[in-house]
Amino acid sequence: MSNGLGTGWWTYIRYDQERDRPKISWALFRRVWGYAKPYQLKVLGLLTTILAITGLSLIPPLLYRDLIDNAIMNGDTSRLNWLAVGMIGIPIFTAIIGFGQRYLSATIGEGLIADLRNALFNHMQQMSLRFFTHTKTGELMSRLNNDVVGAQNALTGTFINIITNVVTVFATLIMMFSLEWRLTLLSIAIVPLFIAPTRRVGQRLRKIRRRSMELNAKMNTLMQETLNIDGALLVKLFGRQADEKERFRQRSKAVADIGVRSAVVGRWFFMGLGLISAIGTAVMFWIGGHMVLRGAFTVGTIVAFGAYLTQLYGPLTSISNAHVEFATSMVSFERVFEVLDLPVEIQDKPNAIMLPDVTGAVTFHDVTFSYTEGGDGGSALMGLMVDRHAGEIASTASIIAQKTSRQLALEAVSFEIKPGELAALVGPSGAGKTTITYLLPRLYDPTGGKICLDGHDLRDVSQVSLAKAIGMVTQETYLFNDTLKANLLYAAPDATQSDVEAACRAANIHHFIASLPDGYDTVVGERGYRLSGGEKQRIAIAKVILKDPRILVLDEATSNLDSQSEALIQEALERIMKGRTSLVIAHRLSTILGADMILVLDQGRIVEHAYRSETHSAHEQLLERKGLYASLYHTQFRDTVPHTISRHHL
Repeated sequence: MSNGLGTGWWTYIRYDQERDRPKISWALFRRVWGYAKPYQLKVLGLLTTILAITGLSLIPPLLYRDLIDNAIMNGDTSRLNWLAVGMIGIPIFTAIIGFGQRYLSATIGEGLIADLRNALFNHMQQMSLRFFTHTKTGELMSRLNNDVVGAQNALTGTFINIITNVVTVFATLIMMFSLEWRLTLLSIAIVPLFIAPTRRVGQRLRKIRRRSMELNAKMNTLMQETLNIDGALLVKLFGRQADEKERFRQRSKAVADIGVRSAVVGRWFFMGLGLISAIGTAVMFWIGGHMVLRGAFTVGTIVAFGAYLTQLYGPLTSISNAHVEFATSMVSFERVFEVLDLPVEIQDKPNAIMLPDVTGAVTFHDVTFSYTEGGDGGSALMGLMVDRHAGEIASTASIIAQKTSRQLALEAVSFEIKPGELAALVGPSGAGKTTITYLLPRLYDPTGGKICLDGHDLRDVSQVSLAKAIGMVTQETYLFNDTLKANLLYAAPDATQSDVEAACRAANIHHFIASLPDGYDTVVGERGYRLSGGEKQRIAIAKVILKDPRILVLDEATSNLDSQSEALIQEALERIMKGRTSLVIAHRLSTILGADMILVLDQGRIVEHAYRSETHSAHEQLLERKGLYASLYHTQFRDTVPHTISRHHL
């Protein structure tokens, strides 16, 4: 019967281990060590402090034994005094060494946090625009904050605890065997009672921890989406404050509930272990007491042995579940590496070309593009996280831009813009105009075909030189929550104050800035919400002037503005486009009448195009064809402000 029970016990333990064994590979461990390697001298110092503190912790029980068996029994006051000094001195030395240990641990931990955050941030900076349109900002913030801190705790907390426990157990067992080998074997005999519950609870805590991270990430996402200026404005305009409060309450409650669950599971677990430890200690004192009565050893020995026993069971419990604890703590590293392992869709070739002098010749050769296909493995962005329990791929990066019925945003688009020419893009919403403006600065790579600048395929050109050659004014101008001067200098950090003011004069915004109480030191607020749309766009134009690029890309830069703002912007654009190649999305007649070339797009294709001739403008030629452009003119352009960019001034 006992054999059957024994077989069943170990079979249960093996089954319990295999059922949900945490996955931790040497490859993962080596990668983690790669981040700790720069701190290896400090790690060595940390391990030295662990050995020192462990050694000191073994001395007090010996002092207790000597106090009882020698000092008190023999009435040796001098010995008693020295033992008292030792009992005070050892905690002092331990505290001093502990201070050094804490300093080394904090230095290593904070260094790891900085290194991991830098690695994550640098990797994210290299990602294409596709990554950010498919990823929630709150999720990224969670990886940069919660998971990085968790990864730091894995090394400076869990890893250090494991080493400390291993050293403590071996050292304590040596001392216990030297005191009384029979009681030592008796104490070890109850260790199997720790193993099964420890593993089982460790596995549950690992699941709870990963779920806790996911719930925290969702709560962070909600906060990021609703507490930024755009989200707050949207909530107020639609009167959804109560709904958002309830949504946040539910997510906050889910985080709280998982925290309570973790605390309760851990508490019941340690309560059980405490009971087992109490039983083991009681049995040891009971049997040891009988042995003292028979004269097998002294009272001081059993007191010292009891002290060592308290130092044994706690570390033994942790060691029995060490691999589960370590794998659980490594969840944070796994989540960090999930982001670091995402392929960089757009990157420079090893021999990328630096363009020293750009003339501005732009050519699209049969360009095809789809937002649902990654040029260099962009589809990998959709699977950041694996739910290890359900076995389902769950995207940490929730899709913002939904898949449209038309798979191709652009299809076989070809055109050429000669240096210094102005090309206007015209077409209904969703025709592909913005996509073209995103492809030129290589925010995306084409799915098919190629785009050339001065005869060079953009994929052969370094991104740094391409960024210097192209200036872009987007539909929604984004400003940092900083001063006007800081936002302007973002385009040219080395620009002087006179350079900044000259650019603002050219953009027709200097007088407005000068009229502000703090002038160029005025803080614009989040996303520049303290400025009007026209003011923000003129700031954007001033930034482009400071950058002084050879090619301009204007994405609906004059749409939805009042007549006065548009006139000021058009006048500024006349100056900035002079002698530069310009690609302009036009929703107003005033931005296309002076174009050298007009490209009319529909459903991702160029359906009409015209070039300025000596006798007719491109606009006039397209009107005569009575096609899509003529239709757009009668429905959209004809009643817009007739302020024309004159090519005679360009």
